[in-house]
Amino acid sequence: MVAALVAGALFTHQLLWTPISAVNMADITTNQFKMTDASFSGIDRDGNPFQIHATTARQEYDQPDIIFLDSVRGKITRKIDGKPETNNITANRGRYDIKSKRVTLSGNVRIESTTGDRALTDEMVIKL
Repeated sequence: MVAALVAGALFTHQLLWTPISAVNMADITTNQFKMTDASFSGIDRDGNPFQIHATTARQEYDQPDIIFLDSVRGKITRKIDGKPETNNITANRGRYDIKSKRVTLSGNVRIESTTGDRALTDEMVIKL
């Protein structure tokens, strides 16, 4: 019993002296939900499969219907004239609006198609 009291006192002492300087309070107060290496896949309104991947994805308390994405890459496959076409897309950032089902990509947006077509733009909006 004495050992438990001594251990409890030492444990409490350690907690009081543990530095919290490594905790990013701005991140805690802003972000409601955050994950790393996030992936999302589904079928768009036309029945075409898509995949979205981001190094980080987060929601903020004041905008719960928006998912903010960093280092985004995605793939959309659709049929054009009966033949499958896949577009691989990358961007620095993205915003997925849950209510409107729109993904807005920004910053160095690159699109490469299996048909050989390529595009580079500052912003792209995808309606899922």
